[in-house]
Amino acid sequence: MQVVRSAALPLSAIHIDDRYWNRYTRLITETAIPYQWEILNDRLPGAPPSFCLENFRIAAGESSGERKGTVFQDSDAAKWLEAVAYSLAIHPDPSLEKTADELIALMGRAQSSDGYLNTYFTLVDREGRWSNLAEGHELYCAGHLIEAATAYYEVTGKDTLLNIARRFADLIDEVFGPGENQLHGYPGHPEIELALVKLYRTTGQKRYLELAKYFVDTRGEKPNYFLEEMAGPDFHHIFNELKEYDPLYSQSHLPVRQQNTAEGHAVRAVYLYCAMADLAGEYNDGELLDRCTILWRNITEKRMFITGSIGSSGYWERFTTDYDLPNDSNYSETCASIGLALFGLRMSRITGDASYFDTVERALYNTVRAGIAMEGDRYFYVNPLEVWPDACIGHSSKSHIKPVRQKWFDVACCPTNVARTFTSLGQYLYSVSQDSVYINLFIQNEAVFSMAGKKVSLALRTDYPRTGDIKLRVETENVPFALLIRVPGFAENFKLVINGRPADYELVQGYCRVFRVWGHDNVGFSFDIRPRIVYANPLVRANCGKAALARGPEVYCLEEIDNGKNLSALYLDPSARPEEVWQEDLLGGTMLIRCKGKRLAAPDMGASFSADRTCRFEDVTITAVPYGSWCNRKSGEMLVWIHELFKP
Repeated sequence: MQVVRSAALPLSAIHIDDRYWNRYTRLITETAIPYQWEILNDRLPGAPPSFCLENFRIAAGESSGERKGTVFQDSDAAKWLEAVAYSLAIHPDPSLEKTADELIALMGRAQSSDGYLNTYFTLVDREGRWSNLAEGHELYCAGHLIEAATAYYEVTGKDTLLNIARRFADLIDEVFGPGENQLHGYPGHPEIELALVKLYRTTGQKRYLELAKYFVDTRGEKPNYFLEEMAGPDFHHIFNELKEYDPLYSQSHLPVRQQNTAEGHAVRAVYLYCAMADLAGEYNDGELLDRCTILWRNITEKRMFITGSIGSSGYWERFTTDYDLPNDSNYSETCASIGLALFGLRMSRITGDASYFDTVERALYNTVRAGIAMEGDRYFYVNPLEVWPDACIGHSSKSHIKPVRQKWFDVACCPTNVARTFTSLGQYLYSVSQDSVYINLFIQNEAVFSMAGKKVSLALRTDYPRTGDIKLRVETENVPFALLIRVPGFAENFKLVINGRPADYELVQGYCRVFRVWGHDNVGFSFDIRPRIVYANPLVRANCGKAALARGPEVYCLEEIDNGKNLSALYLDPSARPEEVWQEDLLGGTMLIRCKGKRLAAPDMGASFSADRTCRFEDVTITAVPYGSWCNRKSGEMLVWIHELFKP
């Protein structure tokens, strides 16, 4: 497959002002970032303690006590700083920047003289550096530190955190590699690989790119590094559940260029695939790009939930097998959908294929959005497609399912990940190459950038996904370039108008492409967005004979507050067309879907089963809300896939 290169616009070049997304982007900057700062400082009553910043203070010699929290706790601070950087790009805040600078200075004081920075192996296991790559998360934490550093430098121009990260990266580059006196290992949790590519792009230092390539290409070679590590006489496990280690868990069962299916821990997998895509683009590596395509298709065609979530099993938070997509016991970690969106973003940019953004959009509008409450102070780690609160019992197969969002978590990767995702939402809107501008998502914004040495201004106006009507104002001075507008897979009746007249276009890999010399032009494009019924593949055993409701990029669900208890007793009537109902005062403005159906009722049946058929169907009206909005009113049952009435 040929590699095509395009890049994002700087976040500072894009101003988002969108009815749908403002409630989330502003929510992060105004509520979630301050809330998370209080959490990281252990100042929020009733929430699980973080210990994160206190660990850095102890490592810096400025506080006493024992280091607490998970082995990867440092990464929460790094992701918070990354979210702050993106927030400053779109909403400058001197007070917030001052707080971030103080945290960065603390990290610098906690850094060892050789550049090493990790509070666990500095305070708890000083002799254990690099001795437990399978579980230790040293490289994972370093990766998030590097990502925060490149983001903060690019937004503020301040290089203190970048220098901290470079010192650590230089040390890692000395420790790892093919040399005789180097370790020939790689991260147990991929993340640093994609971060090193960012560091290369920021600094121009190719050693970071080459180290990323080394980590990716070495992974899965025989003998397996992690199994060899664990066989050592002094090895001790950090996590008891990994004592029976399977290399599938960490995608190290085969070299990456031989892997055909998405395996193991879902977050680890998609972070690895992000790095593979980055490297395919940087090295023009068609073989690696082909492997990314194979893995992408396996995920999105056979191992992804309709909501854009991944990870079928709570055990190992993992992919399982094709079409194993349970609704009420799946894991579907918020971070996994974020990683999938990042993977799709990269694949679209290096292939020029719009279809990747259908999945990116699906993940962002559904699972990632569901990961944070509309008040900004509660989070989902796990995102099921069916919830019966009474059955979410501890020490059971559903103990990981929470019927309400939580204040925080002992393992708190998701809240800060949501924060950095929504503050960097602008990176998904456009892709730009030397002679092309791609419009990927339909979020109201204004953008200013340069092409051919001239200023180009774009103003996109829309109320998407309430409607599929989008207007684009192009302001420039006689600049020739191709404008490529994504045509979503669900779109019907796509139309394009330029300066009030229907315009010709060619359809190129899912993009409507128009090449012309642009000046002061008005572009209008539209497509129909209607409620639709989506049918499950019978091979998905959990959903055989079931259907789901969707509209535009949003998947819909039923909630108990609208439909009563025992949602599993509802049957959708596919012969009746679903109706859309806009409710201005619901959840910040929401499009409901209502459709006819039946409820299977058994008023006289007390036992769990009986030889007597006393059940009967009752007519009902089914009301559905967007999945991303669920559990923002009242706790109760929730259901995505619905039984379908079959008529002979």
